[in-house]
Amino acid sequence: MLKEFKEFAMKGNLVDIAVGFVMGAAFKEVVTSFTGGIVSPLIGLIFDADFKSLRYQLKEGALDEAGKMVGDVYLEYGTFLTNIIDFIIVAFVMFLVVKGINGMKKKEEEAPAAPAGPSQEDLLAEIRDLLKK
Repeated sequence: MLKEFKEFAMKGNLVDIAVGFVMGAAFKEVVTSFTGGIVSPLIGLIFDADFKSLRYQLKEGALDEAGKMVGDVYLEYGTFLTNIIDFIIVAFVMFLVVKGINGMKKKEEEAPAAPAGPSQEDLLAEIRDLLKK
């Protein structure tokens, strides 16, 4: 059973998936920092606010005994929009990667095959015709 599991775990496809998963997680971090550090501030300039902190107060809280505001309820649409932008960037890059891989596969398939030689029947027919002469 251990040998069978080792064979399964070391199959090329499973290892490729694991590498892709790790690289995808790392790429998401890059995209998140790009969106949070570059895109959000630029959009924030347009709205004259910090884009990630855009939110709408649904319910106002009250001050507790310590003087802290508790019970506030916010609709944090800025964070949601930032995550949507992250997703669109990651999805677009993955689309480009898959499109590039599919393009390379098509080129491999379209490579001309070596011309096939005559079949056995053709050779035998040719020998027969030569013997008739």
